Formats: sequence, structure tokens, C-alpha cells
Amino acid sequence: MYRRAALLIAVVLLWTGLSFAHCDSLAGPVVQDARAALENGNLNPVLKWVRADDEAQVREAFARARAVRSSGSEARELADTWFFETVIRLHRAGEGASFTGLKPADALEPEIAAADRALQSGEVDDVAADSGRRVEAAVRRSFAEAVRAREHAGESVASGRRFVAAYVEYIHLVERAAALSTADAAHAPSAVAESHAH
Repeated sequence: MYRRAALLIAVVLLWTGLSFAHCDSLAGPVVQDARAALENGNLNPVLKWVRADDEAQVREAFARARAVRSSGSEARELADTWFFETVIRLHRAGEGASFTGLKPADALEPEIAAADRALQSGEVDDVAADSGRRVEAAVRRSFAEAVRAREHAGESVASGRRFVAAYVEYIHLVERAAALSTADAAHAPSAVAESHAH
């Protein structure tokens, strides 16, 4: 049950365009670990967020940021922000995604905050139920759009193309849900990537 819940959460994130972008937030887990490391000097919790090939760059940035932080409050703020951006940029590159800058703490979507809290508490029932409702609502919306477009598909080439676009979106949505609901949690990212290849 929990595996399916995790997979449904992943598909919801993809559909809403959030796909791991919460890592860019000042309230996200990457910055939380980076902030703690700057305070306590223990970089190890930060290193899990980057590929092994990027570890040396993170270590160098960490050493520089820690050295500059003692030069005053403005220098400390600048050093902290630079270190956060460095770690997130490398983390996002490891995901194959671009980094477009730090997002404010309040930019974290409520659903993502709830998913993070569930991971901390070990209780996912509410998140799973909410995710299931969101997936169902997304499928129903896409289905309704495809039905409406099909009713007018024969009126013109443009109407036909609108139907095809709605149809493709609907079918791909169902394909992604099916792929994620039957994949092992360890294979969820590859299932998603394959569904995007259609």
C-alpha cells in the first residue's frame, strides 16, 4: 500500500510540474541540510544530495563559505546563499534538471510540505489519500476535455487537431499512472522517463 502511495505522489508531482523543484526552496531539504552543516561543521548530510563526482566541488564551496562567514553578518548571508545555490545547482544537475535560482521558503507547495512531513513522521495515510484524489481528479479532467474535443473533431482540421492533442494528453496521463502504479518504487523514475518518451 505504501509503495503505491509513494508512486502516486510521484505521478502527482509530475502532473503539476513540481517534479523535485521543491529542492530549490529555502524551506526544502537540501537547504535545511546545508544550513545545518554551515552551523555545525558536519558536511556529510549534505553530500547525499550530490553525485560522488561533485563531492570535491561541494567540499571546496563548504570550506570557502565557512571561512567567509566570520567576516560579518552580510558576508555570512552572502556565503550561506552562495553555498546553498552551489549545492542545489549540483543536485539539480544530478537529476538532469536546470537550476533557476533559490525560491523563497513560502514557495513550497502545501502538498510537498505535507509529503516531507509524512516522511518525517512515518505516517503517509493522509498524503496517500490526497494524492489518490488528485490523480483521479486529473484523469477525470483530462477525460472530460478529450470527450468534449471529440464531439467537435469532425468540424474542421483545427478541431480534429484539438481532439488529437486532448486525446494524447489523456492517454499519456493514464499510461503514466499505470506505469507508476505497477512499477517497483526503485524503478519509478525509469518508468516515468519511459512514459515521457511516447
